Amino acid sequence: MNLMFSSLWGVGWVLVRYRKNGVLRRYKATPLRPIEFLIAQVISRLMVVMGSSSIVYLGALTLLDFPMRGSYLALALIFIAGALCMISIGLMVASRLRTEELADGLLNLFSWPMLLLSGVWFSMEGASSLAQMASHLMPLKYLVDGARAVMIDGAGVVEILPQLLVLLSLAVVLLGLATRIFKWE
Repeated sequence: MNLMFSSLWGVGWVLVRYRKNGVLRRYKATPLRPIEFLIAQVISRLMVVMGSSSIVYLGALTLLDFPMRGSYLALALIFIAGALCMISIGLMVASRLRTEELADGLLNLFSWPMLLLSGVWFSMEGASSLAQMASHLMPLKYLVDGARAVMIDGAGVVEILPQLLVLLSLAVVLLGLATRIFKWE
């Protein structure tokens, strides 16, 4: 949840605030292309998200007794892929918005169904078939499934490759969409 919220709101609000305060208008006067600006946002937010997620993980590891049976490399890769996907969603949502209030509403519209249908809070096994089908449309589900497979089942990179591919593919597609619809003003 920390990874999702940090990624979505961290980049979404910043982009909208830049637009609202005229920062993006000044960037428009430079030779900077939208894809370059958005990739810089992805990289900077990824560093912040991975840093904060590492602190949360290490804190939980210190205070709680939870299993970690798999590869730390696989866990890091699934976290990075998930963060890239969530950051791309935040960028796509905020690519044209002018107010933080609208960005907040749209980001909530994306985040709450993901929280309810991803398996973060409860298993989807007992849910209706419609809810189970809808859960496969939620990027957070692939992050949660991959992290659980690594930590509980001892999965390595090869075993979580399907989740990695889904998250990375979504990140590329959403970043492409964000670039297409992006407006400096």
